[in-house]
Amino acid sequence: RKQKFVEAVLSSLLLHFAVIGGTRSVDSSLSQCVKLGGYERPALQYDGDVVIGGFFPLHYVVTEPQYKVFLIYSFYQRAFRWMMTMVFAVEEINRNSSLLPGVKLGYHIMDCCDHIPTGLQALFSLLSHSKTVDKSSTCLYYSPVPAVIGLAPSSPTRAVAHTLGPFNIPLVSYFATCTCLTDKHLYPSFLRTVPSDLFQVRGLVKLVTFLGWFWVGTLGTKDDYSLYGIQAFSNQFGRQGGCVAFHLSIPASPTMAEIQEMADKLESSTARVVVVFATEGQLLNLFLELAQRNVTGIQWIASEAWVTSSRLASPQLLHLLQGTLGFTFPGVNIPGLKEFLLNVRPSPKPGMEFFNMFWEEHFGCNFRYNPGSEDLRNTDSSYSDVSQVRISYNVYKAVYAIAHALHNFLNCDSAGPSGGLCEKHSSFSNGQFLHHLKMVNFTNQFDEKVYFDSNGEPVPLYDIINWQKDSKDEIRFIKVGSYDGSAPQREQLQIIKNSIVWTKGQLQVPVSQCSAPCPPGSRQATRQGEPKCCFDCLPCADGEISNKTGSTECTKCPEYFWSDKDKVKCVAGEEEFLSFYDTMGIVLVALTLLGFILTSIITIIFHSFRYTPIVKANNSEISFLLLLSLKLCFLCSLVFIGQPSWWTCRLRQAAFGISFVLCLSCLLVKTIVVLLAFRTGVSGSRGWKLFGTSQQRILIICTTAPQICLCSGWVLGAPPFPFRNPNYQALTGKIVVECKEPWPPGFYLLLGYIGLLAFVCLLLAFFGRKLPDTFNEAKFITFSMLIFWAVWISFIPAYVSSPGKFSVAVEIFAILASSFGLLLCIFIPKCYIILLHPERNIKKGMTGKYQR
Repeated sequence: RKQKFVEAVLSSLLLHFAVIGGTRSVDSSLSQCVKLGGYERPALQYDGDVVIGGFFPLHYVVTEPQYKVFLIYSFYQRAFRWMMTMVFAVEEINRNSSLLPGVKLGYHIMDCCDHIPTGLQALFSLLSHSKTVDKSSTCLYYSPVPAVIGLAPSSPTRAVAHTLGPFNIPLVSYFATCTCLTDKHLYPSFLRTVPSDLFQVRGLVKLVTFLGWFWVGTLGTKDDYSLYGIQAFSNQFGRQGGCVAFHLSIPASPTMAEIQEMADKLESSTARVVVVFATEGQLLNLFLELAQRNVTGIQWIASEAWVTSSRLASPQLLHLLQGTLGFTFPGVNIPGLKEFLLNVRPSPKPGMEFFNMFWEEHFGCNFRYNPGSEDLRNTDSSYSDVSQVRISYNVYKAVYAIAHALHNFLNCDSAGPSGGLCEKHSSFSNGQFLHHLKMVNFTNQFDEKVYFDSNGEPVPLYDIINWQKDSKDEIRFIKVGSYDGSAPQREQLQIIKNSIVWTKGQLQVPVSQCSAPCPPGSRQATRQGEPKCCFDCLPCADGEISNKTGSTECTKCPEYFWSDKDKVKCVAGEEEFLSFYDTMGIVLVALTLLGFILTSIITIIFHSFRYTPIVKANNSEISFLLLLSLKLCFLCSLVFIGQPSWWTCRLRQAAFGISFVLCLSCLLVKTIVVLLAFRTGVSGSRGWKLFGTSQQRILIICTTAPQICLCSGWVLGAPPFPFRNPNYQALTGKIVVECKEPWPPGFYLLLGYIGLLAFVCLLLAFFGRKLPDTFNEAKFITFSMLIFWAVWISFIPAYVSSPGKFSVAVEIFAILASSFGLLLCIFIPKCYIILLHPERNIKKGMTGKYQR
């Protein structure tokens, strides 16, 4: 059975080497296959009844820029501490009589590096070296390993998880956070004690937007962890209104030119906040280049992969990385762990290779020439600083999760023939143990509930860490907040802003923006072809406001309201009407009074000379009535000036219509009288008798009555009323207060009847144009009617096209112009004769018998 199992795994591994690892690790010049397993990989082993596998990246690849692609495999002391935490947890469980009683846990730990082919080779080595136990023996019989703890990097983790999935062997990761590993169809046996990047990304987006950063750059690598993380961040950040100014991707083996090009981009960009998804080994060379250039002022936002990296928190990078802010996992102080780590010693015995590598790296010596007599207690390093372990705590939880799953799987709590000891099972390969591991649920000694959700994920809890310089000019990782992805939206992010030290040691939040936020009273206008965070500020249009900084659009003011001069608030719209205090209103009032006074003077003159022939010639009663009607015509224009009210709206058009009809009726009578007088030549003729004073009065009443009826019906049936018209607000910013006419035909009928009377007067006066020249009043009536018609014909288009109060001014001007025309043409020639040429004011002068 074991042989078939190993053959199946080997086939899967070969497939992975061909598809995943081949292009990365095999030179294209090689033309033959390479046999796997020829090299015996070092491992840390401890035999037990149940052996747990473990993978840790004890070495990682860095590049020396001066040698371009020359690779150096550096020992990773941090990962060595993670590995030793697994050893510590296994030994602690073996000493615990209440957990897995009668079962001794063992481990088989391999170095997977940060490398897909190396990780798969380590998996093959782990499975091929599993121990076989006879069925008839008293020991447990099991599959090669019931579970594997690892790996740290996401890309190798995907390869190993994909390989173990078909065999239902659980892989519990302590540091692989890629969201891609959540897919249970591809990775059915994958679980982790570290939250998915999905939650970290949500937290990072909340963090940067909470701090007012919407213009940031991103920096990553070309592995799964970085690609998936930055893609998710960019998408969610964009949905929150943010813009990614640039994205830099560090190649697997960057050349010096590539590093300098990335440094140039970081140095020149207007984005002063950079979100980084990468590991410390991948970032080291770029950060060294930036530090050499003395680049400062960049606010680094770190993912959990490097936010607590002691290697990067070195004095050499202090001025560059001070103020770094990022997410990491909650840390604890595991009792007894520090003493356990300090008791590590090198040894020439087989199986101690990892200890010797650590010793040589830590003390900078060669174990072949040095007996290893140094004491870890005399050093101060990140290895021995376990006051707040985080990744190590994830390893610790993974070991205990497997132990609790084994406890339930082996029925260790049941009282059976074994006297309370764990029962023996024949195999772990049928998926039953994976089911028990997924269902594990316990509270550890730190009062944290350890369990996996349906995707094999833990509770998404993070601490927010800030890199602050202490009195010794050393970086300290200070907790300044937390993020709980399982809490309600408004309670997820908790941060103490005042406790944060920003880049360059600043106490104020740095600014990162493509364009400064638009001040109130303006809006953002995106520049064509550029991200939405790069914009110009345009002032709000009249009648629109924006009352906060950074408005993307202006808000239109409600009806009857208008924007103030700063466009930041809506105020009650200024009402506009033809006021008595306007320049235009003052001029029109002055002309009105002038017309009224002039008419009054003429009335006085006519009254003083009422017995003279020139006054008596056309019936002085009609002349005085005409002068009275002209006074009313002048005075009615005053009703149009001032703020419209209930009574002025009803009075103005009626007064205008009746006054002018009365005036034209008088003119009509005078025209008829002139025609009859001069055409018959004898005042006592039959024609004169037929059109005497009584007939004249009747004609005036009959021609005025229709207009009075029309105006009365209009005012009573559909009266005009004051109305605040906002239609001109967009042009003038003011609300026009005007008289609204609910029945517009009333005004046009009123004008039409006035026009009819004027036409009849003009026609009759035109017939009398050839009367004797000594005094021909018909000519003056004709001329006055021509002026009247010219004024009112031009009035209609001017009235319709004039906005607001100007339409009222046009109507008043038409009233005054026509009134002055009638007054001057009809009465001024008579006053001229009365006052300046009294010798002509005789009866002979009226009959044409007077000769100068």
